[in-house]
Amino acid sequence: MQSHRLSRLNWIWIAVFMAVLIWSGIAPKDYLTWALEVAPAVIGGLILLFTRRTFPLTPLLYALILLHCVVLMVGGHYTYAEVPWFENLGSSGRNNYDKVGHFMQGFVPAIIAREILLRLQVVAAAGWRNFFIVAVCLAFSAFYELIEWLAALLSATAAEAFLGTQGYVWDTQSDMAWALGGAITALLALSRRHDRQLAAMHL
Repeated sequence: MQSHRLSRLNWIWIAVFMAVLIWSGIAPKDYLTWALEVAPAVIGGLILLFTRRTFPLTPLLYALILLHCVVLMVGGHYTYAEVPWFENLGSSGRNNYDKVGHFMQGFVPAIIAREILLRLQVVAAAGWRNFFIVAVCLAFSAFYELIEWLAALLSATAAEAFLGTQGYVWDTQSDMAWALGGAITALLALSRRHDRQLAAMHL
């Protein structure tokens, strides 16, 4: 009964992922930018596909990864600077959808790192574990900023759309701060629920 339920959830996950992916690829703002933005979601989806039997994740983590993929694909379709509903929010006059993306860049990897560290029993002490989780999220955020910089150097045409700086000189530092906030928020808000789901997996 349990395996049937998980299988059904897997199919729902795949259906949502593919539906949003197909939608995002229909007449995006710029196809090169779309490919760059959507690539992490596609790579993540393939990793989950190939590890679903050897290293199945908690339902919470599958849901968070799907949500993160949707954020990436929406940003890829419109470009982060032109996503509707986020135009002219706040006093800055800029489109702040990119900050949603960078918040998720800390929020979701925090639970990914937590699940791996707990299941592989890498760090026993909770304090040190949380420290390493936040450090991993910041490292991931910094690495992504380097990828954005490299993409800008390789393609001047799509640089502004991919970077999404919108003229903000402190955009890189702000992006990493949002990722840091996402990681801390995830640990504070989801650790207990995550622990319950890990215990239910009888690992």
